[in-house]
Amino acid sequence: MINKIGIFDSGLGGLTVLNEVCKYNPGLNLVYFGDTARVPYGPRSIQTITRYAKQDVAFLLAQGVQAILVACGTVSATALPALRETFDVPILGVIETACAQAALATRTGHIAVLGTQATVASGAYNRALAEINQNLRVTGLACPLFVPLIENGFLSDDPITRLTCERYLAPLRDTDVDTVILGCTHYPFLAKAITETLPNVAFVNAGTALALALPKLLGEVEKQAQTQIEFYLSDEDSGFLPIANQFLDTVTVAGTRKAILDT
Repeated sequence: MINKIGIFDSGLGGLTVLNEVCKYNPGLNLVYFGDTARVPYGPRSIQTITRYAKQDVAFLLAQGVQAILVACGTVSATALPALRETFDVPILGVIETACAQAALATRTGHIAVLGTQATVASGAYNRALAEINQNLRVTGLACPLFVPLIENGFLSDDPITRLTCERYLAPLRDTDVDTVILGCTHYPFLAKAITETLPNVAFVNAGTALALALPKLLGEVEKQAQTQIEFYLSDEDSGFLPIANQFLDTVTVAGTRKAILDT
């Protein structure tokens, strides 16, 4: 039986997955790790992303977890096979469940994926959607400024963020795209700005899709009276606590611990 689950991301983005996991699966024993010293992962090479991800997983395993949720679209798109080959524990990404939800939601058959440069270039979402339905059309849009904006506290109500959304999402206007996957787990922090820029489409939150599928994917998991979470960061981040406590619905983050990675 699994009694402790690890969740990791390059920084704040994984909190959007954590929030949904706690909402739909209360009573879990969780360890969250944000690699704030090396965020963002998106512009880096696949080799570097894979090396970072292996170090992240090794750290979480050292904390006693028996399963890993990769709460990072970039790592899910580029490094998941390497992680599963290296570590003998269940390791779940965010792509397959998000694609399954998007395939059910679309009516036009045209789905857009917003992601980092590495995620879009990998074609991972295209492949996953093609396995579900070869007739689906997929448009990928890299939005590299979204993660730095979020990590620096420029969220939906900031005019710079709104202008950035309008610039990135302009190619989707006047198309028959009716479903958009937020292919980076940071992007739900900008849900308000994104949905107001594209008001007539359905959005898929990868964290929600994974959280809803978690019982089926992991099987028997020990539950407690209350959710317990340990928070670790690889570097000090003064913005982490206020953003986390503003965003998380069911969890209060009292503090974080410093993670020492085996490099």
